[in-house]
Amino acid sequence: MYVCSARTELTGSGLYVCLVCLVCLMLLVACGDSVVEDPQPRTVGINYLETGDLDAIVKRGRLRILLLNDAADHSFLPRAGSMRDFELRTASAFALSLGLEPVIVYVDRVSEFIPALREGRGDLIAANLSVTDERKAFIEFTVPLLHARQVVLRRKGDGLTKRKQLNGRSIAIRESTPYWTTAASLTQRYNELKIELLEEGLTDDQKFEMLADGAIDLTIHDDVGFAVAAHYHDEIEMAFPVTREQPVAWGIRKQAVLLKEALDRFLTLEQLTRAQGEKHSDDFAGIKQRRTLRVVTRNNAASYFLWRGELLGFEYEMAKAFARQHRLRLEVLVAPSWERMLPMLLEGEADIAAAFLTPTDNRRALGVQFSRPYSTASEVVVTRSDDKQLQTLEDLAGRVFTVHESSSYWQTLEPLARQYGFMLHAAPEDEETEAIIGRVANGEYDLTLADSNILDIELTWRSDVRAAMPIGDPIHHGWAVRAQNDELLAEINRFLKKQHRSAFYNLTYAKYFTSENRIRQHKQERIDLNAEGQFSPYDDIVKRYAEQYGFDWRLLVAQMYQESRFDPQARSWAGARGLMQVMPRTAKQMGFEGDLTDPEHGIHAGIKYLAWMRERFDPELPVLDRMWLTLAAYNAGREHLRDARVLARRMGWKSNRWFGNVEQAMLLLSNKKYARKARFGYVRGHEPVNYVLDIKQRYEAYVRYEQTLACRTRTCSQSK
Repeated sequence: MYVCSARTELTGSGLYVCLVCLVCLMLLVACGDSVVEDPQPRTVGINYLETGDLDAIVKRGRLRILLLNDAADHSFLPRAGSMRDFELRTASAFALSLGLEPVIVYVDRVSEFIPALREGRGDLIAANLSVTDERKAFIEFTVPLLHARQVVLRRKGDGLTKRKQLNGRSIAIRESTPYWTTAASLTQRYNELKIELLEEGLTDDQKFEMLADGAIDLTIHDDVGFAVAAHYHDEIEMAFPVTREQPVAWGIRKQAVLLKEALDRFLTLEQLTRAQGEKHSDDFAGIKQRRTLRVVTRNNAASYFLWRGELLGFEYEMAKAFARQHRLRLEVLVAPSWERMLPMLLEGEADIAAAFLTPTDNRRALGVQFSRPYSTASEVVVTRSDDKQLQTLEDLAGRVFTVHESSSYWQTLEPLARQYGFMLHAAPEDEETEAIIGRVANGEYDLTLADSNILDIELTWRSDVRAAMPIGDPIHHGWAVRAQNDELLAEINRFLKKQHRSAFYNLTYAKYFTSENRIRQHKQERIDLNAEGQFSPYDDIVKRYAEQYGFDWRLLVAQMYQESRFDPQARSWAGARGLMQVMPRTAKQMGFEGDLTDPEHGIHAGIKYLAWMRERFDPELPVLDRMWLTLAAYNAGREHLRDARVLARRMGWKSNRWFGNVEQAMLLLSNKKYARKARFGYVRGHEPVNYVLDIKQRYEAYVRYEQTLACRTRTCSQSK
């Protein structure tokens, strides 16, 4: 596994985890099994008690992680995606980021967690505990990871839909779980409801299997945990909630101030940057219900890239137009390699694969179907410009082509290789065609095959390569969807038929493939090609104040671009000034009298104001939603956000969730019907909605870039 080689520093004001360590953490998610192994903590007997803070833990060199004993055999790996899997991976990654050995200490019951922690038998409870006043009297909680409700579970086909139908039924519960208290309260209201005690050693999976088999009548579980389990327990389902949403967090000792600070920072970063991980294979109706279109592509000049602070690319703009047409939120995923793109689609991580893919029989055989063509190109042999020998296919004898083995190029060349006497060499699957062309130019590779439109991009700024000859007939490009998603394919085809050769299509195509000035600009200021690794000219200032106020600096840079396009002289029609577009009156309230167009003052004022805004929210809000709500309030104002949260509750939506809930209410406040009933009236709701979404997408692009850079440069040292 990869362990950060950089040291951490403890100071009197808290723990500062180096950026390199945090990049190492993200490798656990970004680079996949081919780059890092999952952190597997030791399970050993612990023969000491320790009740000190992080400095004492660091001296011992171990972080003891309290987990629930869910099985007698601890040698198994938890099911991927399960709550226990998340707890184990995340706690272990936290230990490794501090240079500590993760060690698991098991307890047999939930009720044993707090005594074990307070007595010093463990250092943190890595279990999703409901935050209650009773527990807060004994331990401290981390930042909330999520909110969960307890729900009644039933077998599919069971007619239970209302609480009053609980009379005469039986709920099976382990007495040591928080579900026992809920079940007991239900029996006070429904006298004929019975509680059946389950054995304490029973796992959640075994409980679910007993319910599916009819060995028990009903049970109670939290909705978040069951949502994961439902992927492999499809015989049971949720009937109805029996509690309100409660914050869920991890536990630490009250006196462990430094540990809490470090863990809060770590969990905040992890929650903001980790992939959502939900998999869906449903058709267009399901996509519309989720309101999110997921598109997997690759990071290159043709498809998708980050330029200054803008997300650009032909495929990106086409996908964005398709999503906008159907009022869907666009979520872009970057495949870690070309060979992973279609598997990500087939496994339900994405709905569409869009990366100038050539439809082939081999790809269709995997279980995908392709849209109507939206682009045509020739596959051309690329060689150095001074290579004048190549004129015909016969001249290829003895030469070597380097292409991706998973590509259509390989399929084109493979049957010709023996006939014309050339060889094939497999390029790294994470290497882009534009990079392969560059290696042909400098002599590292002999030849490659590329689509003519991709080579055209390169030829606008370089003259050291040329197209020697086309091979075969022109090929077409299409978007790929799963073979069973006929509705989605039909919608895509309607869109592409309407857009193909429209003014929008022609302008967008020219922007990326024929406009030499645009292409040169994109090349010069693409973030992923920036040798200095900077997102903005002000990264160092942002990092300093992000550390001071507890933000991820990349999120602040993403916000800064949204506010000012990195122009310190920017001024809005309302009078907001500087890189973070702070109103002078607001700056004075934050204690700033200096010139807001000065980057130091403008950035500091904006970040301090954002932190002040964040602290106005309930601290028990989940990390993600607290951040998105804070950004919405920064843009629209606290008053309008308050109106939107009130309206969300009235509409039956979740007032603590931004995406899909409060954001929808914010849009309604642009309607007079709803605005006249709001305390602070009308608001241009699309502005904060687009503001938050744009920042989120830009931030995720920044994170992906750093993850990719870390994987390529091996920032972290490898250990066995």
